[in-house]
Amino acid sequence: MKRYQHIFFDLDHTLWDYDRNVQESLTELHDVHQLNELGITDAKALIQAFYNVNFKLWALYDVGKIDRDSLRETRFKLIFENAGVDPESVPTLLEPDFMHRTSSKNYLLPYAMEILDYLKPNYPMHIITNGFNESQSKKLHASGLNPYFDLIVTSETTGHKKPDARIFQYALDHLGINNQEVIMIGDNPNSDILGAINANIDQVYFDPHGKGIEIKPTHTIKHLKELEDFL
Repeated sequence: MKRYQHIFFDLDHTLWDYDRNVQESLTELHDVHQLNELGITDAKALIQAFYNVNFKLWALYDVGKIDRDSLRETRFKLIFENAGVDPESVPTLLEPDFMHRTSSKNYLLPYAMEILDYLKPNYPMHIITNGFNESQSKKLHASGLNPYFDLIVTSETTGHKKPDARIFQYALDHLGINNQEVIMIGDNPNSDILGAINANIDQVYFDPHGKGIEIKPTHTIKHLKELEDFL
């Protein structure tokens, strides 16, 4: 009998290629909104400022210090400020255009489709994400991932964010399974791995860049195809 009956996946940075999709979107936005005329010299400067700001905002969101609307309202103002440009000059449509373009991108990480094709006949699979309902739904549709997953659990739906065990418990309860029957696969040491540990769920730390992790996960992999070794 196989060890696990279900698989939980994170989405961004685990299956969906966040960096490639975001960078392509920002490059398009720099051109379409003529941001060079506002003082952001090229797409590289915009991308760098985005990275300087965005993950700090998401870290605040993950611990409940800001909400979704605050994140979206302030993101590009802070990005412009980081790039040395007047934050009040942000085009009104820049944030919604960013959300639409990025969520519509379909680049996946290496072996994502291959491993899902491999796992699908043997495991029901589900997504647990701190992302927002609308954007995550668009990503799953645009990238062709939708058919692989039965349950999509977001922090927006549950009111709880990884690493809070309650978002995992929501999925377990909805599926009618216990924590010993499932394994969580994700790239984030805190939200994915610590979150699964908090819920007493086995974990796979996806670490393609060799960043390492302070806590000891059940498994560590550098590419998704390694999942075939134990699933």
